[in-house]
Amino acid sequence: MKQLMTGNEAIARGAYEAGVKYATAYPGTPSTEILENVAKYKGDISAEWAPNEKVALESAIGGSIAGARTMASMKHVGVNVAADPLFTYAYTGVNGGMVLISADEPGMHSSQNEQDNRNYAKFAKIPLFEPSTSQEAKDMLKKAFEVSEEFDTPVLYRVTTRLCHSKGIVECYDREEVKIKDYVKNASKMVTVPAFARVRRAVVEERTKKLQEFSNTTDLNSYEMNDTKIGVIASGMCVNYAKEVFGKDASYMKLGFTNPMPIEKIKEFASKVDKIYVIEENDPFIEEQLKMNKIDCIGKDVLPPFGEMTPDNIRKSIFGKTNDTIEFNEDLVVPRPPSLCAGCPHRGFFYEIGKRKNIMIAGDIGCYSLGFAEPYNALDFIVCMGASLSAGHGAQKVLNMKKDNNMRVVGVLGDSTFFHTGVNSLLDVAYNKGNSISVILDNRITGMTGHQQNPGTGYTLQGEETKEVDIENLVRACGIENIRVINPNDLKQVNETLDWALALDEPSVIITRWPCVLKKFSKQDIEEFNKPFTDKCSIDHESCVGCKLCIKTGCPALSFDKENKVANIDKNQCVGCNVCAQVCPKEAISKQAISKGVM
Repeated sequence: MKQLMTGNEAIARGAYEAGVKYATAYPGTPSTEILENVAKYKGDISAEWAPNEKVALESAIGGSIAGARTMASMKHVGVNVAADPLFTYAYTGVNGGMVLISADEPGMHSSQNEQDNRNYAKFAKIPLFEPSTSQEAKDMLKKAFEVSEEFDTPVLYRVTTRLCHSKGIVECYDREEVKIKDYVKNASKMVTVPAFARVRRAVVEERTKKLQEFSNTTDLNSYEMNDTKIGVIASGMCVNYAKEVFGKDASYMKLGFTNPMPIEKIKEFASKVDKIYVIEENDPFIEEQLKMNKIDCIGKDVLPPFGEMTPDNIRKSIFGKTNDTIEFNEDLVVPRPPSLCAGCPHRGFFYEIGKRKNIMIAGDIGCYSLGFAEPYNALDFIVCMGASLSAGHGAQKVLNMKKDNNMRVVGVLGDSTFFHTGVNSLLDVAYNKGNSISVILDNRITGMTGHQQNPGTGYTLQGEETKEVDIENLVRACGIENIRVINPNDLKQVNETLDWALALDEPSVIITRWPCVLKKFSKQDIEEFNKPFTDKCSIDHESCVGCKLCIKTGCPALSFDKENKVANIDKNQCVGCNVCAQVCPKEAISKQAISKGVM
């Protein structure tokens, strides 16, 4: 059976065909759809969202120890969070096969960095797979589980944005049921106290030698000979980019298994060509190992050191020009920066806090990261997932050391990010007697990555009702006594609550609670929020004076008619959050006006 699949869909299919029993992840672009598609194989695979990537990998490790084939998937920065268990499991080895999928993002389309996670495989001394097509994404995942069990090792499976989201024809097969292995207690292998771990360290080196031999003999690494004047060595999507540029004018060595590097096979290929280009995204991972082994090659001395290695970038770097394209006036292209959606519950909060003076605002990773931009200008810095509360705490501690300091620090993060690592940060604030203000923007879902369930939504990934964590009670359990839950669309309430928190000289938490405007409402949402967004706002143009205050809320449903000097509301975008009506000094905006035919 053949199907058109994205790389993420193909990986999920590979997990199904490989007999995976348990899969877990934390959502993050470009990896999110992997587990969402695994979840469709309900009955064959138990799929779960974890609160963060470390927990996801630890859960997969536990399932592997118990004897099943398991996998965890995450975006590249998530592996930083999961690194601790990864390095330890590299020492102990597996029972059932275990694969960690890292979805890297060259070009940083939706990430705070573009780190090259191939380095993790070398660092942890574990095998590394790099598929280059949707078909390979499925097939090589199955092979990765075989390698994991054959060599008693976790496997790192690295993909990138273009593979995750591009589509290709995939030949699909039936599921291979793999029996759960018996669990046999073996403390000297699995208990990583120093006495045992030192022995396992030597085992890792012996395993690496065996994997080196495998790397030089497996058909996962292969080459095809065409014109021998140019030889290209590449892995992952860079193989496809290179072939688009050189066509039959070059010979190619495609590396699908890149740690340990197949040096002997590469030397064999190198002896057959005149000049070698190493094409890889981000770090010179392949290039450095070739040069260490005295294989002459051209790489980052010519090609870009960062960003996507697209065909245009390769052509420009090597040939000094790109293919001809249609000419157009670039000055006429209107930039479209990302913005909060019409009716986003974060808008009212950022609109008000952005006007405050003597406040430092620590941001976090989520839709609300857009609070930094115009017209809010409401974030001072962002570090990483869950860091807003702990970094905010540290900043406040230092500011408090300054004489006559009157600056307060506000840490802002979302509900899913709070469950991710924000809880730990809030514990730090309470335990160390901080006085920063922490804001949890609870929009009832993991919004930025496409509406995944989390511990606060009441549902699991596979649609089962479950315990819903009460954020207010969890905050109180962390040791915070000053807590308020507010409607962020009520600007008066937002301001009064900010005044309350700023007047305190001890830690406080503000929970803004309102569903994401794009969320499919659950029964609980409908009951609690009384079917939000059923009405729409409209403007009485006779009352509008063109002051543009409503425009300054940043809502994309609002526009300004320069000719008539009045504001307009796009009824197709408006969802009736009523923030614009609250800032209008002439009361020209209302929900009731729409029934009177006012546009």
